[in-house]
Amino acid sequence: MGRFMSRYFLAVVLLSATLLTACGGGTVAAKIATGNAATLSVSPSTIGFGNVTVGGSSSLTGTLTAGAGALTVSSASWNGQGYSVSGINFPVALTAGQSTHYTVTFSPQISGAASGSISFISDASNSPTGQTLTGAGTQSSGHTVDLSWDPSPSAVVGYNIYRGTLSGGPYPTKLNSSPQLGTSFVDNTVNPSTTYYYVATSLDANSSESSFSNQLTMVIP
Repeated sequence: MGRFMSRYFLAVVLLSATLLTACGGGTVAAKIATGNAATLSVSPSTIGFGNVTVGGSSSLTGTLTAGAGALTVSSASWNGQGYSVSGINFPVALTAGQSTHYTVTFSPQISGAASGSISFISDASNSPTGQTLTGAGTQSSGHTVDLSWDPSPSAVVGYNIYRGTLSGGPYPTKLNSSPQLGTSFVDNTVNPSTTYYYVATSLDANSSESSFSNQLTMVIP
């Protein structure tokens, strides 16, 4: 199929916002404390990635929340082809009502539906606490989207490019694994018959990330 190209300018304005960097996942642990009446909740109960192009990836956020008492989450284990967990360091101590977030990434290497799950081990009364993962790997559409933007008027070390399928966000898929040094990017992980929404941010020398740029809409045939 032919090359699907579009060139738009994204006006990136540097604001003050902290960039949170993922820092590894957990492993299964045998330690399960008893006698704690507190409960641990995980949301959403199911993280659905929809269709993700084989060789690409999509990341979504999950949340752990302590119930009416304090608890400690000691580890997590996960399964399913292409799934990984990051952005949380164990053990995690939560006071009553406190929440913490983590990142789940789906990177399919083969076509077809892929199911998975995460199990969080804690000293809560409902440990282990589970979460379901769903997604499907799809072949590339043969199209690409060429993005470009004006450079930030402030001193920056690079840019991040995000993509979503809902107008106005969220934009769960970060397309670049490291800050983009130039002012252009090619997205070759798009699916056919899908509408995508793109935004960009800039990063300063302290890894502070700007707010989102204006949104760019692209319809893939």
